[in-house]
Amino acid sequence: MELKSKKQPADVLLGCIVAFCFSTPCWAQRLCTVPPGPVTIPENNTADIQVVKIISSSDATLSVSVNPEDLFYVKGNVLMVKKGLDYEDQPALNSTSSRTRCSSPLQVNESVEVLVENVNDNPPNFAQNHYVLDVNELAPVNSSVGLIEATDVDSEPLYYRLESATEKYFRLENINTPKILVKSLLDYDVVQKVSLVLHVQDTFNGSASNEPFFTSVAMITVQVRDVDNRPPWFQPCLRTNLGLAKLCVSGGYRGKVNLTEKEEGPLVLEPGPVFARDGDKNRSEPISYRILRGNEGNIFQIDEDTGNITMTKAADIVGPIILTILASQVNNRDQFAVTQVTIEVMKKSRNPPRFEKERFEGFIYSNSIPESMILRDRTTNRPFRVRARDEDFASGVNPDMKYEVQYSSYVNVTPDGFVILKRVVKTESFALQLQLRAVDSTTGEFGTAALSVQVIPGNTEALKAVAVPSPSNIGYRPGDMALLGLIMAALLILSLIVIGFLISRLWKENTSLEKICEVSLQNPKCLGPCLRSDRPRSGHRDSLQFTNDGFQNEADPSRGKRWNVVPRRSTFPQPRSRILPLERRSRHCSTCGVYANHVTKGSPSVRRSRSDGDEYGMRSILSKQRRKEGQKTVWFKESEDSSDIEVEIIPDSVDPDTENQSDEPDPG
Repeated sequence: MELKSKKQPADVLLGCIVAFCFSTPCWAQRLCTVPPGPVTIPENNTADIQVVKIISSSDATLSVSVNPEDLFYVKGNVLMVKKGLDYEDQPALNSTSSRTRCSSPLQVNESVEVLVENVNDNPPNFAQNHYVLDVNELAPVNSSVGLIEATDVDSEPLYYRLESATEKYFRLENINTPKILVKSLLDYDVVQKVSLVLHVQDTFNGSASNEPFFTSVAMITVQVRDVDNRPPWFQPCLRTNLGLAKLCVSGGYRGKVNLTEKEEGPLVLEPGPVFARDGDKNRSEPISYRILRGNEGNIFQIDEDTGNITMTKAADIVGPIILTILASQVNNRDQFAVTQVTIEVMKKSRNPPRFEKERFEGFIYSNSIPESMILRDRTTNRPFRVRARDEDFASGVNPDMKYEVQYSSYVNVTPDGFVILKRVVKTESFALQLQLRAVDSTTGEFGTAALSVQVIPGNTEALKAVAVPSPSNIGYRPGDMALLGLIMAALLILSLIVIGFLISRLWKENTSLEKICEVSLQNPKCLGPCLRSDRPRSGHRDSLQFTNDGFQNEADPSRGKRWNVVPRRSTFPQPRSRILPLERRSRHCSTCGVYANHVTKGSPSVRRSRSDGDEYGMRSILSKQRRKEGQKTVWFKESEDSSDIEVEIIPDSVDPDTENQSDEPDPG
């Protein structure tokens, strides 16, 4: 019992202590209370603004026990801010806390968490206003050139863009990454430097929103580097493009040397000395030269540094020598080019061209139009012409001669030597002093002469006579050419018809003549009378005489019955034929188509009418025999007068029965 009684006071004391401990917060809570959670204050606030209102008892005293940088104070039961807060200048105040002490008989501390809200109040900034970047020409598309970023203390996402005028060669990787990429190939010969304008802003499409936004600009210069991507180019050359590549094509070089003569010093070439430069415009790499081929006789040599070609000995063969020249970079032999040098070896010209006179004089009317010809004198309209001779030619005419007028814009010379007005001469009574040249285009030699052109008052008629029509002023329409072609075709067809008609006539006449000759050979009885002439011609003429050997040496027993007809030339005069007029030819010969109204005195009918003692008595060598077709009957009669010898050929048209009757002897 005593133990139990001793424990009761101790329990009571412990309960009082616990009750006191639990009763103290409740009492303090009733003394001072703040709203739960943090309090947010935007940055750039004005001074003396309320942070939080503290709920406290009427007898409580409030004070700030923890005040970072002396930013807060208590006014009544309100926690206040002494000055404006900047999120960027005081990063420590992004999240801060203040402790307020409530004093009464007891002291209570209350903590207030204050958050500083970040406001977009600063623009983005580049590290520098101007940037310089380098890129190689012909860099691949989408290759990176550089990265240029801006910073913003407000830590907002930034948005970039390039001005549209500078987007031809470059672009950005994306709107938030300002990495500059190659958009198209760069050629140093075309562009050496590109200026870019890079814009940045802290709000996407800020102009379309009501939110405040800030921008910034940076200038960027991209320099294009010339890389060694082209070989040497011989000069002069013609530039051309082959896809993305650029070429410069040289037409080669030409020179002339005399046969068996060695030229001293560098050869004079056209259009200039051998020279090549680096095809890369800004590099100018050193070039070396050498002869690849064509110098079989080692007649020429080339300077490796200058490209000048000289002769080591004289050329001994006439004709062109073609040298192939190589030009390459000294530091990069893979970059090279070749060209040709054609050297013409020719016989030395002994005489240069020379004009007929050293000074010429011509005339032109003041109202002459262009393309009018200069006149020889004042009185006639004969055109003025200059000529030059080259004594190296037998005729004095050099086909390679050309004429030219030096330093004149008024006249020109044609290849034939005529001087033609180029433009209108507006001033009367003055003279043009000109210099003429006759140039041998093969050797380059030339001769000179002076020309004085007197301008005289205009003459309309003479102007019409000497004006040379310009081809550009005379045009032929397609219709004119078609009409001309039609006329020419018609003339050609007509000519062919006439030629064909003449050929057919000649062919027919030749055919008729051949038939007459054939008939005359077969039937001389029919054609012979038509060719007789009543007028004997004097003089002797060789004639063809047929001699029947069968009548010679008839008593010779050694001769057989075979006989030959051998033609031979007669040396005594022959009887002439006589031609009868058409009106006396009443009977037509059906065999040969000619008229015959006579009977030869050697015919059988004449012989029958004559007496036996007639000197024309003859005998037939083929009497009583049937003739084969194609054979002829020949009658011979010896006569004291050789001029009376006649040969008669009986035509095939004679009836065989009639022939037999005529062959029978006359019974009388």
